[in-house]
Amino acid sequence: MKVSLERVFQLSANGTTVRRELMAGLTTFLAMAYITVVNPNILSEAGMDFGAVFVATCLAAALGTLVMGLYANYPVGQAPGMGQNAFFTYSIVLGLGVAWQTALGAVFISGVIFIGLSVLPIREWLINAIPHSLKLGISAGIGLFLGIIALSGSGIVVANPATLVSLGDLTSPDALLLLAGFFLIAALSARRVMGAVVVGMLLVTVIGWLTGSAEFRGVASAPPSMSTLLQLDIAGAFNVSMITVILTLLLVDVFDTAGTLVGVASRAGMLDERGRLPRLRRALLADSGATTAGALLGTSSTTSFIESAAGVEAGGRTGLTAVTTAILFLACLFVAPLAQSVPAFATGAALLFVACIMARALEHLAWDDITESAPAIVTALAVPLTYSIADGIGLGFITYAAIKLLSGRPGQCPSAVYAVALVFMLKFGFLA
Repeated sequence: MKVSLERVFQLSANGTTVRRELMAGLTTFLAMAYITVVNPNILSEAGMDFGAVFVATCLAAALGTLVMGLYANYPVGQAPGMGQNAFFTYSIVLGLGVAWQTALGAVFISGVIFIGLSVLPIREWLINAIPHSLKLGISAGIGLFLGIIALSGSGIVVANPATLVSLGDLTSPDALLLLAGFFLIAALSARRVMGAVVVGMLLVTVIGWLTGSAEFRGVASAPPSMSTLLQLDIAGAFNVSMITVILTLLLVDVFDTAGTLVGVASRAGMLDERGRLPRLRRALLADSGATTAGALLGTSSTTSFIESAAGVEAGGRTGLTAVTTAILFLACLFVAPLAQSVPAFATGAALLFVACIMARALEHLAWDDITESAPAIVTALAVPLTYSIADGIGLGFITYAAIKLLSGRPGQCPSAVYAVALVFMLKFGFLA
């Protein structure tokens, strides 16, 4: 068995072990498990059945993550994306008055286009053309994004009409337990304790159960019925009014995935000597295929999850990490109460720790070259502050192209960067 795993995933070549990969897969799953509750909650507001979306979420996550692990050999988990599900519900269904079946049809079409781009060299050329400094900025930005998700999820950072954000109530149980979990994870990591992230998450979860700050909902239950299966309306999505919707879904999925793959792979040390992603086309096909399959199952766009960084930090380096995560998502169908018992402050502690680790990418910037460092910093700031990986990357591309052009170094900017910058300028309305 061990020999077979070695041959399939090349564990030794990637400096990892079966035990470490399994632990990393568990870590990634625990960091992502919240989506099994959050996604059904959001899509149910669009009129979809909560239980059916729960099953669709678990199956889409399991399928996409399994393909990512076995086909691309990446330690990256996939699931219906945050942001995409909000766009699906609040912009498409509630905002435009489109039926959820038609919205699923639009997701399916965007996924098919996505597969076409993944087969062609266009998207691979695009992602590999991202300058090294922007890759560092994207990695740090995703880290900061994870940090603000964690802090806001437990009320440590709250909205403020005067200052946009401000400090929340640090004495609340959720805030205290998140900070305690974060301190514990960081301390265990400093002591080089294997599985520090999982240990910290599980300990504060148990404390939450014992103190009443989190609810223990049981262990097992039968999966709900799946009334959303094959309910998408593809014909209804072939409408002129849906063109902008489909293009937006495609654009967000492309650049969210690009940012996540670059950030996670960079942290895992998977980039080659030229700063490029190995087996990129396989990873892109796994991601785009997951979006299409997710629409058939009955959920919004499925994408690579930034929470995969938690598993990478736990030592995950190969697809065995993803396969482990996929199996746990399948098991989640039958142990939904247990998975839903892991509170937000426990996953938030892990995400805050990962945020600190990923922000270290900025130390490798060429600080003496403002044309490289400034776009990276803008990207790192824009991703969390716009609450969108895609929009943050877009601002980074525009900044990079503009500074290179105005500083008299247009030749140092790849043609792909100019092209993407133009697309985002159109999206943001600069050229409208």
